This record gives sequence, C-alpha cells and structure tokens, in this order.
Amino acid sequence: MTGKRANGILLHISSLPGAYGIGTLGEEAYRFVDFLRRAGQTYWQILPVCPVGKGFSPYHSFSSFAGNPLFVDPSGVARLGYLSADELAGAAVGGDPERVDYPTVAAAREGLFSVVFDRFIAAPPSDFAAFCRDNAAWLEDYALFMAIREHSGDLPLQEWDEDIRIRQPQALAAWRARCADRVAYHQMLQYFFYRQWSALKDYANHSGVRVVGDLPIYVSPDSADVWATPSLFRLDKHGRPSPVAGCPPDAFSKDGQLWGNPVYDWDAMKRDGYRWWLDRLAAGRRLYDVIRIDHFRGFAGYYTIPSTAKTARRGKWCVGPGMDFWNVVRAQLGDVPIIAEDLGHLTEDVHALVRDSGFPGMKVLQFAFDPKGKSEYLPHHYDKNCVVYTGTHDNDTILGWADSAPRAEVKFAMDYLGATDRDGLRESMMRAAMASAANTCVLTMQDVCALDSRARMNTPSTVGGNWSWRLRAEQLTPQAAQWLYEQTRLYGRLPDAKEEASWQV
Repeated sequence: MTGKRANGILLHISSLPGAYGIGTLGEEAYRFVDFLRRAGQTYWQILPVCPVGKGFSPYHSFSSFAGNPLFVDPSGVARLGYLSADELAGAAVGGDPERVDYPTVAAAREGLFSVVFDRFIAAPPSDFAAFCRDNAAWLEDYALFMAIREHSGDLPLQEWDEDIRIRQPQALAAWRARCADRVAYHQMLQYFFYRQWSALKDYANHSGVRVVGDLPIYVSPDSADVWATPSLFRLDKHGRPSPVAGCPPDAFSKDGQLWGNPVYDWDAMKRDGYRWWLDRLAAGRRLYDVIRIDHFRGFAGYYTIPSTAKTARRGKWCVGPGMDFWNVVRAQLGDVPIIAEDLGHLTEDVHALVRDSGFPGMKVLQFAFDPKGKSEYLPHHYDKNCVVYTGTHDNDTILGWADSAPRAEVKFAMDYLGATDRDGLRESMMRAAMASAANTCVLTMQDVCALDSRARMNTPSTVGGNWSWRLRAEQLTPQAAQWLYEQTRLYGRLPDAKEEASWQV
C-alpha cells in the first residue's frame, strides 16, 4: 500500500445493481466509481473476477487467468455494433433485484452471446487477433478446456476420457478441430471482458480510485490450470487431488473446512523458478492496483486432508515455500503491492512470514470482541502496516453480527465502542476502524447502507445461497457518500488533503 492513511469500500462486481441480473462492467460500475470519488475513498475492493464454478463461488473457478463472462456488459457489446437496440432491451433479466439467479443469468447470456458470436466471427474487431496472441499462454488452454467441458456435458476434468485428460497430442489436435467454433466463442468472451475491464480500471484510476483485487491461493480441481500444468499439483494417477486443501477445526467450525482444492507440489514449482505463480502474480498486477492474497498463511504452512475424508478433522500441516518464494517474486517482478490475508489459525511461522515480507496483514473488527479483552484484533493493538475491516465477504453484516453473535461479545463491543443500541454499534464500529492506526481501512457497502443478514455475501462451510447478494440502485445515496466523506476527512484518510475541496459531494 502507499503508507498513507486511506479508506476504501468492499463491493464485488456481481453485487452492483443493473438490468442484466448480475452486476456488470457497465454503467453501474462507473456510477459506483463516481460514488467512491465523491465519498473521498481511495480503494475499491472486489472479490476474484474469474469465472465462477462450483456453488457459483469466485474462489472455485475454471481458470486463474480468465475473466467472468457474466460480468460483460451487453450495452458495451451493443456499442461495438454486435447487438441491436431491440436485442439489448430483450437482454434484461427480471426477478429479485437483490439476488443473482446464476442459472437464469447464465442461460440468458448464452442465448445473447450466441447471437453476438455469429456477427463477431464474421467481422471481428481489428485488435482481436492481437488479444488472442498476447494472451495465448493461458487463453488457448482455457478456451479449449471450456469447449471440451461443454461438449462432454459439463463433465469435470477428472471424468474426461484419459487421452484428452492427460493431453495426448493426437487427442488435443482432434478436440481443437472438433470444437473450433466454441474455442473462438470463449476467446470472444474474454476479449469483451478484458476490453471492458481495462476501460473501467482506467476510469477508476483517473478518478483517483485504486482497485484492490483478490487472488485465491488455490485453484479448482476442475480447472484449466490443473489440466494444463498437472505436474505442479499433488494429484493421483487419475488426476484427482490427493490430498486436498482445507482448514482444521476452530472456534467457527467444529469440523473445519474441507475445500477440496488440490495443493501445490512446491518442490516442482521451485525447480522451475515458480514460473506459474510468477505469471499469475504478473497477470494480477495488470488487472489490479493492489492484490489481496487469500489464505496467505498457506505460504508458511498449509493444511492437507486425505482425499477420502468427509470432514477436515483429520489432516496435517505441511511446510510451505516461505520467504524463498517471495524473494524470487521480488527479484523477478519487483515490489508487487500485496495485502496478506493472515486470518485463521496463525502460528509463529505465519507471523514471521508476514513480518519478513513486509506486506500489510488484515484485522477484522468482528473478531475482536472476546469478553476477556485480549484479542489482537482490538484497535488499540494495531500498528500502521495493516488493513482493518469491519468484516469481510465471509462475515455477516454488522447488524447481522449484532443479532447473532454471543451476547457477551456484543455487550463487550458496545462497551468498548461506546454504543447504546444496535444501529449505534454499526456506526461506532465503522468509525473505530477509520479512527484506528491502520494505514488502510476498508468498509463493506452492506454496513454503509445499514443492511442486515439478508445482505451477507458468504457463510463459510455452507452450500447454497452464497455469492448472490446485490445492491439496489437507490441504496447508493448522496447521504451515504456524504457520511463517508465526512468520516474519511475526520480521521485523516482523504486521498490528498490539499485537494480536499474537489472531493466534496
């Protein structure tokens, strides 16, 4: 980060309002940037922008490098001449404006983009070939992976015929010929995504807003990453993860978290100079201004679980690559702006890695209010080099937390923050985060808008109902921007004090 005091808002692209059933990179995204600028915010933090996979989770994607096609704004496609006004009007998706109905949205987009593809392939943009060439290192495998998966009835990678699963040259050539149109289709979607993303990020940066992106430490077993580079993962002879990743039992989950992702073969990665990770971080740096590394503790030590286990109770810790990895990253890529998500089961090796790397770690206020008063997440323990959150995408909203957390914790929070009621607790917690010594503070849009548990983004270790919350357009009010601006100014977090007047609402 910059080392200066700054503030930001966490809101994923999918949660933006709009007519297309899910947030996109179109008009509402630009409107949100304008809101952040008026509110004096420096950062817009989002979740991974990769295609969603199992459970519609952005942390379980078909690719670490591809963008989510559902985020492509149909209006932007129409401006390129590939959709008529009537077709664009017909692209609207009804239903609950506060929820993403992923199957409905995906089906609507497939129908729309199938129409677009016929016109696109007949008259591709002049820079399409260059885009495909410049991104060939990941795009060719991803587009072919998606085409094969579709042709096979959406079978996951581990259930493909062996010849193509292990990438025999003859099978690859046959599938490329068989699926040529669908390969080009997925290349087209990535072209639209990256074109629109680049324009939005440029607009944000010119507005004084920096984008904080999210990089999951692990990849999905059913992904182009595993298919293209299986030697970098610990897999059995059938290409299945063995062991799998997860987290041990803790105060939040008595069975732990069984993620099911393959873990890395760090010895193999070290032998080739961590090339895959270097490519991934370089791509992340092009996408974002700052990268949050999810589950950063996995670079110090990572938890592995037998692939046959039903829960994460029976697992073991393995030693990660540590500073050897990050020294190579710095030597090859320079100083990559990174936030280390250092939450969860922390041991001295994790603390040492965060300290030695110099990356800011994370503090979450909802974790702070152990009635014993000894939590390291209490604001009076912070140093400057950290990022404080009231909650993350895995937490309830503050109002939801006030209703569901143990009463002793809520009472201690109210005493500590000087709050007298539920809504006062919400505002006091946000103010405490902004008042803290932490250089960077990030609030959730749900908390700014005083929303309850119905606006929660994700509940870990649960399936169904996650990742679907959306903001309503009318909730993005001038009053919310004014309150944010005033608090950001009060606690010395405006982007530049000498330009204060130009940031006012």
